[in-house]
Formats: sequence, C-alpha cells, structure tokens
Amino acid sequence: MTDPGATANQESTLTVVLAFGANLAIAVAKSVAAALTGSASMVAEATHSWADTGNEVLLLIANRRSQHAADRAHPLGYGREAYVWSMFAALGLFALGAGVSITHGIQELFNPEPATDYGIAYAVLAISFVLEAISFRQAFRQVRSEAKSAERDLLEHALKTSDPTVRAVFAEDAAALIGLVIAFVGVLLHQVTGSPVPDAIGSILVGILLGVIAVVLIDRNRRFLVGEEASPLLRNAGLRTLLDLPEIDRVTMLRMEYLGPRQVYLVGAVDLVGDDAEHTVAELLDRCENALERSPHIRKAVLSLSTPGDPALVPANG
Repeated sequence: MTDPGATANQESTLTVVLAFGANLAIAVAKSVAAALTGSASMVAEATHSWADTGNEVLLLIANRRSQHAADRAHPLGYGREAYVWSMFAALGLFALGAGVSITHGIQELFNPEPATDYGIAYAVLAISFVLEAISFRQAFRQVRSEAKSAERDLLEHALKTSDPTVRAVFAEDAAALIGLVIAFVGVLLHQVTGSPVPDAIGSILVGILLGVIAVVLIDRNRRFLVGEEASPLLRNAGLRTLLDLPEIDRVTMLRMEYLGPRQVYLVGAVDLVGDDAEHTVAELLDRCENALERSPHIRKAVLSLSTPGDPALVPANG
C-alpha cells in the first residue's frame, strides 16, 4: 500500500527541484542581461532569481532533514526542521532579494546609469517568464490538489499548509511572475522615455514585493515552530479515528499539534469501554496509542483517562 505521506513528500521534493533548475537558469540569464543592458530592473530581477536559487537549496535541506526517523535524542522526530530551514530561506529572501533590489533601485534614482541593448532584456524576461510559469504550474497543481483534499480555497491552503516548502515555492514563483511584469514595464518605460526613473522604481517595487512575501513566509514558519493547532478538518478526522477504536467509548479532550509537514502530535483524554482493572487499562491505552501511530500522519499519540463528568466531544457532520 502506498504511503500518502511519503508520496506527498516526494511531490514536494519534485516541486522544489523543478524550481531550483528553473531559477538557476533564469539567474544566469538575467545576470548576463543586467551586465549587458545596465537596467536597474534587470539587476533587481537577477538578484531575485539568485536569492530564489539559494532558497531552493535550503528548501531541499528542509525536506530531507524533516523526514529523518525519530531517535532517542528526538523522540518526536525531526519534522520541525522543515520550518527552521524554510525560515532561513525566507530570511535570505528578505535580506538578499528585497534588500539588494530596493537599495539598488534607490542608488539608480540618485546616480542613474544609461541602459542599452533593450532587446536582450526583453528576450531574457520572456524566457524567464516561460520557465517561471513551468515551475509555478507544478507548485500550483500540488497546492490545488492538497487544497481540494483539505476542503480549502487554494490561497487559504497555500498560507495554512503544514508543508513550508510547497508554500515557499508557490509564493516565490508567483512573486517572480509578478516581478517579471514589473521589470518589463520598467525597462519599457526606460526605453520609451529615456529616463532611468521608471526602471529604478521597478527595482524598488520588485524589492517591496519580495519583502512582503518574505515577511509572510517568516510569520507562517514562526507560527509552526511555536506550535500550530491542526486544522478543524484534521482534528475532526482524528476524533472520528479515536471513536472508531473498539476500546474507546467516548473522547472528552483532544489536542493535535503539527510536528512537521503532514505530521501531528495527538494528545487525548478518553473513557474506555467497560470497567477493567488498572493494569488492563494501561494495556488498553497503550494498544490504542499504537493503533493511532500506525497512521502516517500521527507521529506520536498520548492518551489518558477522562475525568468523570467531563462532556464528550462529538464529531462534526460530513
């Protein structure tokens, strides 16, 4: 039987690898175009692509390290490594991508340099747009598929997914496509008007766009590192799974927190069927925990007995 968690992780890795290849080719092409044309927008775009290329390396590390099996030093696994390395990538996007683009744009406003060979810039922007669109299509398809399963809108899922690598590639590729349009307008206005101001402003706008994306990604990774409660849909599924166990009569408390991409830590309080002796109760709880942990999405389950009089939790309909 195919492990859905492993399949999703493989798809995430494919998404990042495709984005890395596209961004590396684009970064080289933009750098050559920036050197030949002297366009501020092209410099910003080249910086953007090099930042994205470095980020994909960090995201690949995030994917790989988060899948390491639990050991004695880390009994809950290494899932949160994904958020740590994705945080590094987002910080790099903010410092390198946004910072350099805005700084260069401001410098161009005060110390403009003439731009030439506009045809090269247009050709590189067009090729870059095609490559970025191919990369974005892969990220878009994965987010759309997962959003449908999670019963969310596409943008809502892109923000709330527990997989930071998919969110980062989706956001960065979307920002890249928008940035390419901004750069095209900046170069075009530079050529038409003869003034470097629109080009410099284009560089600043690309930097602001990257800064906004980076701040959003940093905040999402921060939330998952601190501890993010599982989605209502996933929590409801966990409650149903508990109630389907023959040993459990009712559930009075349930907490599910993300430990990594598609991995949760489940803590619950339950009433067991019957009135068994203490040693039997311990065995029953252990059996239930083992049954829960066979799910590819539950990294660790801890169950205790409910306090008498606690109200029972009822699964939502649907």
